[in-house]
Amino acid sequence: MPVNHHPDSDPSRLYEYPTHLRELVADLPSSPGVYVFHGEEGDLPLYIGKSINLRSRVLSHLRNPDEANLIRQTRRITNIRTAGEIGALLLEASLIKQQQPLLNQRLRRNRQLCSLRLSHGLPEVVYSKDVNFATEPSLYGLYASRHAAMEELYQLADRHQLCYGSLGLEKLKPGRACFRATIKLCGGVCRGEESPEAHSQRLRASLEGVRVACWPYPGAIGLTERYQYDPHEDKCQIHVIRNWFYLGSVSDLSKARELDVIDVGFDTDGYKILCQPILSGSADITLL
Repeated sequence: MPVNHHPDSDPSRLYEYPTHLRELVADLPSSPGVYVFHGEEGDLPLYIGKSINLRSRVLSHLRNPDEANLIRQTRRITNIRTAGEIGALLLEASLIKQQQPLLNQRLRRNRQLCSLRLSHGLPEVVYSKDVNFATEPSLYGLYASRHAAMEELYQLADRHQLCYGSLGLEKLKPGRACFRATIKLCGGVCRGEESPEAHSQRLRASLEGVRVACWPYPGAIGLTERYQYDPHEDKCQIHVIRNWFYLGSVSDLSKARELDVIDVGFDTDGYKILCQPILSGSADITLL
């Protein structure tokens, strides 16, 4: 039997197109960048987003009844143009960490970043506060908590028939095999059906899919991105990055070198945004 909802609880019935924002949207460019919805309370940002087409993306917010709460609180919309999508992604992540908008739940700074590392053949959880994730070799996976890292390890064990006991996930009684071996969910290293070397090799192979790439440069780089969406604009942005951490964007190399004075650690958002374009060789990179 369907649940009866009070008509006033339906967001679509409360939604009205925000005519007070229409002029602001009309002035937005159809180019990449970051947009900010501002409220009344001290003009703090309510929401920060990014798009390769600012005008189209903001219009999609205004036309969506599910976002009525955001729109009702918004008093103005500002934007910052970027040369392309990489710049928009980097700037969005940076601004969200700095300003902590009320309605952004993801991309907030996580101080408990974890990874997996093999120590004497056994996986262990390590933390970014103790290990430099940008330069430490043989780290596997980026996780928001120890619990998330251990969940990944259990899932890897299940997918690859690894032994919980040999991974240190389960305490085995002397001379006894693990329960999972009896139901063919473990390769049998715990009862001599597989050598410890073969089990270790399968463990390493299973972890390769989540290996964290080390920062491939001796220091900072400038990643150049041109304003390709405007054929009449012969300008570029140089995104300054070190250890997968975004330091800022400038218009020429002389200013880029001035940014490389900040002591930074590993940034998981920067890593996820930059790993593919940098490691694939598709980005225009200058060593600083």
